Amino acid sequence: MAIQWFPGHMNRAKKALQELSEEIDIVIELLDARAPFSSCNPLIQNIIRFKRKIRILNKSDLADPEISKVWLDYFSQQENTTAILGDKDNKKQRDKIIRLCKELAPARGTSFEKPLRVMITGIPNVGKSTLINQLVGKKAAKTGDVPAVTKANQRLYVSDTFVIFDTPGMMWQKIRYPQIGYNLAICNSIGRNALDEELVALYLVEFLQQSIYRDSFAARYKLKPEQLELHYDKLLDVLANKRGCIMSGGVIDRQKISEIVIQDFRDGKIGKISLETPELWDKWISEFVEEEEQSTAEEEMHTRPEYEYNEEEQKTTRPNRTSAKKK
Repeated sequence: MAIQWFPGHMNRAKKALQELSEEIDIVIELLDARAPFSSCNPLIQNIIRFKRKIRILNKSDLADPEISKVWLDYFSQQENTTAILGDKDNKKQRDKIIRLCKELAPARGTSFEKPLRVMITGIPNVGKSTLINQLVGKKAAKTGDVPAVTKANQRLYVSDTFVIFDTPGMMWQKIRYPQIGYNLAICNSIGRNALDEELVALYLVEFLQQSIYRDSFAARYKLKPEQLELHYDKLLDVLANKRGCIMSGGVIDRQKISEIVIQDFRDGKIGKISLETPELWDKWISEFVEEEEQSTAEEEMHTRPEYEYNEEEQKTTRPNRTSAKKK
């Protein structure tokens, strides 16, 4: 299943982001620490590629700390980029971000006429509004546990010389790799109307079965070793029985158990889990490119004419009308 979600307001947000980026000194891009590559939107990258950036791996308290370190190194090696971990409960985070912004643009923020202008951007529901409220010191931006709460740019002030621009969450205009769609759906960055929770839960269950989080997954649902070896579709039924997701007549409520498993992941009840690593993404991209090339080759083979016109052959097989008339 290819998950796609790009609400109409995001086209307007894209144009506003392009116009705003020309005035900005620093860009703070929030990524989901559980899926940094999936949440690194190329649409945003094309707009901010020449700007000095602070990439914050947000919700780091829910991600695998060892894998988060790998991602920090990965992003820190990129040009004009500073990467840090983000955690809304870290009381020192506000001062750290303000200090980094001032260090990256020392010529700005020196007076009311030359304020430091910082844009905060990222995919939906990654925590932008929560961060802004932390920086401003009051509830200035709307927050919510659903994607696309912010639908227009907002200008806010940390101080007279420090201006913040809050932008709507920007989704991939077209999600090319299927893993991205699933990972964003699992992390609650896709609107519910654009996904099938059962398919997302099956993807998550299969991932947990085959990952380094296999033991914590088994512990959460008290799974026996032989149950962990079941096909992920059968395993979802096992989880439904364990959680009492049974409708009248003994029918398994797969929708309910799917919602439970996904929410358990989002709440960190299965453990601190990262859905991807740089190496895993290299593997996924290679597999996708290989499948795409194979699909293109097969399509070309099927569309090629079965019989190509050959002039010399046609001359020898064409009936001789003059001879036929003489007979």
